[in-house]
Amino acid sequence: MIQHTHDTILVVDFGAQYSQLIARRIREQHVYSRIVPYTISLDEIKAIGPKGIIFSGGPASVTAKDAPHPDKRIFALGIPILGICYGLQIISVLNKGAVMRPDRREYGFAHLTHIDPSSELLKGMPDASQVWMSHGDSVVHAPEGFICTASTENCPLAVVENHEKNIYGVQFHPEVVHSTEGYMIISNFVLDICKANTDWNVGSFIESEIERIKSIVGNKKVLCGLSGGVDSSVVAALIHKAIGNQLTCVFVNNGMLRKGEADLVIKIFRDTFKIPLRFADAEQHFLDALKGITDPELKRKTIGKVFIDVFEHEANEVKDVTFLAQGTLYPDVIESISPSGGPSATIKSHHNVGGLPETMNFKLLEPLRELFKDEVRELGKELGLPDEIVYRHPFPGPGLGVRCVGEITKERLDTLREVDAIFIDEIKKAGLYGEIWQALACLLPVKSVGVQGDERTYREVCSLRAVTSEDAMTADWFRFPPEVLQRAASRICNEVAGVNRVLYDITSKPPGTIEWE
Repeated sequence: MIQHTHDTILVVDFGAQYSQLIARRIREQHVYSRIVPYTISLDEIKAIGPKGIIFSGGPASVTAKDAPHPDKRIFALGIPILGICYGLQIISVLNKGAVMRPDRREYGFAHLTHIDPSSELLKGMPDASQVWMSHGDSVVHAPEGFICTASTENCPLAVVENHEKNIYGVQFHPEVVHSTEGYMIISNFVLDICKANTDWNVGSFIESEIERIKSIVGNKKVLCGLSGGVDSSVVAALIHKAIGNQLTCVFVNNGMLRKGEADLVIKIFRDTFKIPLRFADAEQHFLDALKGITDPELKRKTIGKVFIDVFEHEANEVKDVTFLAQGTLYPDVIESISPSGGPSATIKSHHNVGGLPETMNFKLLEPLRELFKDEVRELGKELGLPDEIVYRHPFPGPGLGVRCVGEITKERLDTLREVDAIFIDEIKKAGLYGEIWQALACLLPVKSVGVQGDERTYREVCSLRAVTSEDAMTADWFRFPPEVLQRAASRICNEVAGVNRVLYDITSKPPGTIEWE
C-alpha cells in the first residue's frame, strides 16, 4: 500500500458485506480510509499510525469456537475504536462483556430511543432516529467501564461507550442509507473523537500522485492499455500530466466496441490531449478466433488471449517499455484479499488485473488503486476529461462480446451495436442516464415470429437492461417510465433490420448478474 501523509482511519474487516461502504462513508468526510483484514498485526497497525479504527460487521457468530478475533492488545494502543454490529460484539467479549443469541433477533428498521445526552458518538442525533439492524447475536452485558447511551425496542444495548478509553460500539449499521442519521455517527467518530484532518480530496491526491509517479518512473517509458472507459482514461490523463510523452497508450479495436467508440477515443486522447496513441485495428483477428464459440467463459478467455497477443505486439513496437499502467481500483484490490488475510475465492475476473505474460516483464503502475469509482469520476473531471468519458456507464473488457449471447459474428455485433446505440440515446433523451448505474442491450440466441410491414418475419430478439447500484456488488432493475421503453422498442424494431422483438430484463443482482455472460 502506498505511504502518504494523510490521516488514516483503518476499517478492520471481519468479512462484512458493508466494509466498502464504511470506508466510503469515511472518505465522504474528506478523511482517508483503508480496509485491512482482522488478522492485521499490531506492528502493522503501529506502522500505519491510524487516527482511528473501525471494526466492521461480519457473518460469524462471536460465540462460535472459531469466531474471528483481532489481536486483543489493540485495545491498549490508545487509538479510538468504533465497533459496528459484530465489531461491537467482539469488543464486548474481549472486554469482559457478554453476548448471547436472544429469542427475538433484529433484521430491518429499528428506532434509537433513550439517547443519553452525554453521548459523544450520538451527538446531534434526534431521539427515535431510524437505524438498520441485521444481527442474530446481541450484547446482554456491557463490557467493563462502558455505559449504554441508546436502545431499540429489541436491543437494550444498541450503543455503548467508554469515554475514558475512547472505545465505542453500535449494534446497527450506520454506514447504510437506511440508517437516516448514520452519517452523523461516522462524522462524530472520525472528526470529533478521532480528530482526523479533512485533507483527503481529489486536488491533494493529484498533487501527491503526480510526484509519486515521477519518482517511480524517472526517465523510463510507460505503456497504458486504453479502453475508453473511465478508469483507463483517468489513468492515461493522470500519468500523461506527470510524465508527458514518456507515456504511450494502446487502443485495441476488438470489433466489439460500441457505435462510434473508436473515433471518440482517438479524438479525445490523440487529438485533444495529444497523448501518443497506437491504434490496433484487430477486429478480424478477434472474429476469426471466436468463430463457433458459444460458451461464455471460453469467449472471455479467447478474447483475453487474443488481446494479449495484440497488446504484446504493440508493446514490442514501442520498444524499451518498463511500466504497464492499469486502472485497478480499490474495490478490485479489496476483492482479491480475504478477510482472514489468506487465499480468497475469486469473486470475478477483472479484465484490467493481471493476465499479461511474464515474458513482457513489465512493472505495474496502478495510480488509482486507492480510489473508489466515484472518486475516480471526480478525478477525471479535475483532469479535464469530458463528461461522456467521466460519467460513462461501466463497460466490460470483452465489450459487446459478452452481450452477444451465443455465437459472435460481425453481422450480429453490428445488429447489437445499433440496438445499443438506440437504447442509450433514448435514455439520454429522457434525462435518465445519470440515474442509472449501467444500461445495456443483449442480443439473444433465439428468433421470434413477428409482423412488420404486413409481412411475417422471423428475426432475432434483444433484451434491454438497466440497473441501479452503488458498487455493482448488488443491483436492482431500473423502473423506467413505460413511454421510454416503448419509444426504444419501437425505434429498435423499425430501425434495426435484424430484430423484431424487444424484452426488458427485471432481474436484480442477486440472483442474476448485471451482464448476461
